[in-house]
Amino acid sequence: MSTVNDTKCKSAVFLLTGIPGQEDVHLWISIPFCFMYLISILGNSVILFIIKTDPSLHEPMYIFLSMLAVTDLGLSLATIPTILGIFLFNSREISFDACFARLFFIHSLQFIESSILLLMAFDRFVAICNPLRYVSILTQKRIAKLGFLFVLRGLAIVFPVPFLLKRFQYCRANVLSHSYCLHQDVIKMACSDITFNSIYGLVVTLLTVGLDSLLIFLSYVMILKAVLSIASQVECLRALNTCVSHFCAVLLFYTPEIGLSVLHRFGKGSSPLFQILLGYIYLLIPPLINPIVYSVKSKHLRERMIRVFIK
Repeated sequence: MSTVNDTKCKSAVFLLTGIPGQEDVHLWISIPFCFMYLISILGNSVILFIIKTDPSLHEPMYIFLSMLAVTDLGLSLATIPTILGIFLFNSREISFDACFARLFFIHSLQFIESSILLLMAFDRFVAICNPLRYVSILTQKRIAKLGFLFVLRGLAIVFPVPFLLKRFQYCRANVLSHSYCLHQDVIKMACSDITFNSIYGLVVTLLTVGLDSLLIFLSYVMILKAVLSIASQVECLRALNTCVSHFCAVLLFYTPEIGLSVLHRFGKGSSPLFQILLGYIYLLIPPLINPIVYSVKSKHLRERMIRVFIK
């Protein structure tokens, strides 16, 4: 074994990163983050409240939307308080155990959100390609089973990661690239052989995010094929319009997700600032934008939201 592997850890903490070179204006930068946090929490909470209290919205599409809102709430609660601590109080230190715990929740919720987007794609596929069997296929019991299965998948595949990380020695500077903990970022700080962790992370990503995105793509191919066979242009546009919200959510989630994974693994010469900004987009924008997109595109949801705020 090399002498590096025998080196003792310099500290028992990681240092999180805000925006390098902008420390003097971190307090001002915290203002938009505070607004993003409040809007994310409020928007997703309102959607959950409306869907829960309105029996007419207890349909598959809105049940999946409520699952997405719960996941987005979890992501906001797991990330933004830490980010605000950095910008408001310069609280950059995080213990190894706390970092591994947050890493577990962030990655689990990301994989769960990917699964929910796949379920929503399946919902649109059935609604457009097989509308007569929509109610019989997507029963509440089947939705609950699928939801539980994908939540279990997200938790199970990330569960070993904190234990795999705890066995390493961290004797480098321990300065992470982001304001939160990510597996692909933490393993760079290890002084041990990280081959297994790196392969495990890549395989898990391909079997979750990669497979889900492929199945979503195939579902949209089949949806387009079915829609283009419709004789009426009005009916064709109406069918496509029901997919707009989901398509926006898919782009918001998978574009920065895939981009950040590629940068961490292959973008050694990429700009650190670009990597940091993409990291913020990766976790903060979907929980912020999803409630807005769905409330704008869904007439039923929009009307009930207006009633809530008018009252």
